[in-house]
Amino acid sequence: FMKNPAGILSQKSKNEDVSMIEYFTSYLIKTNKLTPDDLETFHPAVANRLDRNTSGIIIGGKTLAGLQEMSEILKNRNLHKYYICLVDGVMEGTKRISGYLTKSENHNKVTISDKNTDGSYFIETQYRALGNNGKQTLVEVLLLTGRSHQIRAHLSSIGHPIIGDGKYGNPNINKTFKRLYGLRSQFLHSYRLEMPVLSGTLKDLSGKKIVAGLPDNFTYILKKEGLLKCLHGIQED
Repeated sequence: FMKNPAGILSQKSKNEDVSMIEYFTSYLIKTNKLTPDDLETFHPAVANRLDRNTSGIIIGGKTLAGLQEMSEILKNRNLHKYYICLVDGVMEGTKRISGYLTKSENHNKVTISDKNTDGSYFIETQYRALGNNGKQTLVEVLLLTGRSHQIRAHLSSIGHPIIGDGKYGNPNINKTFKRLYGLRSQFLHSYRLEMPVLSGTLKDLSGKKIVAGLPDNFTYILKKEGLLKCLHGIQED
């Protein structure tokens, strides 16, 4: 499990890119978890991906067996992935929302609809409002399905775009947060993973919770916006 900062690709899109895989591989060699000879038969890889400007936990596999088992866990949706985000507007309570997501490959952007159309995928997102300041709401999201840009586009589709999101957000609000706090990415952080009960290769991870604290600039923004106390809602879980 790695803490991925915003701005770094989960995996390469071009040969010249440096992604989390390269950092992960370098760390494993440096700490003697792998040798250069091992790389002749297997290259470490990530089991899940985050959008480039989303921070938080990313899962990597240093063995083929571990990577295959983790991929199966993710495929079967047995692992619970929680995110923290700051959204525009006031939200309250806990709710599960669903819809259909269609991706435009030409523009690397998705649209959300309540109708199933050709090329669309069913999506489900659960959110819990942790508190608001009358203008923005701090939200915990449980990702029930895992499609490209799902959280960002789904919340935007119900009128609550994530602060700082250049694709699905409010440009005027984004400009304000950039001016006030230097925010250059969406306020979206993969902060907690809850592992299912396991008995195979990954049995040592059975039932564990993995948590990654918020980036410092996110914590600063919450403090200045009077929302830092809302984090108690997740710390008490």
